[in-house]
Amino acid sequence: MNVELTTRTTTMVAVLEHHGAPYTLNNSIQEFIAWRKATQESPVASSQSIGVPYNDPNAVPAEQFHFDICGEVAQKVQPNDHGVITKVIPGGRFAKIRHFGSHQQMDDKIYQFYRDWLPNSGETLNDFPLFFQYINLFPEVPESELITDIYFALK
Repeated sequence: MNVELTTRTTTMVAVLEHHGAPYTLNNSIQEFIAWRKATQESPVASSQSIGVPYNDPNAVPAEQFHFDICGEVAQKVQPNDHGVITKVIPGGRFAKIRHFGSHQQMDDKIYQFYRDWLPNSGETLNDFPLFFQYINLFPEVPESELITDIYFALK
């Protein structure tokens, strides 16, 4: 596993909070896409697309799963009927892993990071959850060609 230590600046994001079963996440993603297309406040072509899981979908009851679907914005989100709000992804030091392929196959890298890399690294996690930056998106590229950076906040 290749882990890169890096820094990021604080990023303001538009967020649609998903609460509920992971298998219903695509419904929330479609709602966020509809907001993005309707407002142009976070254009896909020029804004980072980010996902923030607040817990492990494999370790919590489905109804307790919480995931923020995010798009970078330059200013606070305007009031809207989609439920999209403004939040901030903090800046600072991060460990980053680049993942190639299906998002369904990221678990192994995440578990390996926590199980193997972190205890041997001398690093300590900060209190912000890991997050995903989607370098490209399906269906613009086939699922096998997806590129996702996984970030872990460090002290």
